[in-house]
Amino acid sequence: MKIIVTSLFVNDQYKALAFYTEKLGFVKKEDEPAGEYRWMTVVSPDDQNGPEVLLEPNDHPAAKEYQKRIFEDGIPATMFGVADIYKEYERLKEIDVKFTMEPTKMGEMIIAVLDDTCGNLIQLIQK
Repeated sequence: MKIIVTSLFVNDQYKALAFYTEKLGFVKKEDEPAGEYRWMTVVSPDDQNGPEVLLEPNDHPAAKEYQKRIFEDGIPATMFGVADIYKEYERLKEIDVKFTMEPTKMGEMIIAVLDDTCGNLIQLIQK
């Protein structure tokens, strides 16, 4: 068994696609009609056959509430690994990505948290 797709609730699929591709550097993998929404996924440019992140509409009331509550509590919705967190932090700040936590050493890892503008906090981690 392996992870092939993981969902991330977003409040606007197209805005999320733009943020994840243009700002974070992911690559659009799938973009297909799925009822009134789209099956829209992104992947790492370094592993385009690897796990996909589904930019899933938060249309269900439970999804909206979950997303709202973890955001308000400062809990990241997911985590992405980076090779050099300080370099990535500076690159993202230069293109106006807002961080709620600067790179911070936590044991053997360094983490930072950013706002994806689509209702989520995203944790970056350098192991």
